Amino acid sequence: MLKEFKDFIAKGNVMDMAVGIIIGAAFTAIVGSLVADLINPIISLFLGGIDFAGQYVLLGAGEYASIGEAEEAGAAVFAWGRFIMAIINFLIIAFVVFLLVKAVNKAKAATEAPKEEAPAEPAGPSELDLLTEIRDALKKA
Repeated sequence: MLKEFKDFIAKGNVMDMAVGIIIGAAFTAIVGSLVADLINPIISLFLGGIDFAGQYVLLGAGEYASIGEAEEAGAAVFAWGRFIMAIINFLIIAFVVFLLVKAVNKAKAATEAPKEEAPAEPAGPSELDLLTEIRDALKKA
């Protein structure tokens, strides 16, 4: 069983997938910072200083100055600002992955040799022509 596991891990696809997951996790951290540190302040500027990360609706009694205080107190909050940030993160990551896949596909297509067309088969009688000849031969017999 250990040998089978080693063979499975040694396959190229598994290693490629592991590298992709590690790079993807690091890329997600970069995109999270991009959204939180660059995009949200720009959006906040246009919306009069509103910070999406701190936007929430309290689903219970009490008043709290921030979402952090509400969560520390154990209050139920509907953190719609964080949800909007997650959507922005997803859209950026999806777009970058789209661009990467497009570039990889273009590179693969460029490295592939153009397929040579098979030589045209000599034009012979079609199936219908052969059947017609057989019918005519049977009528004569």
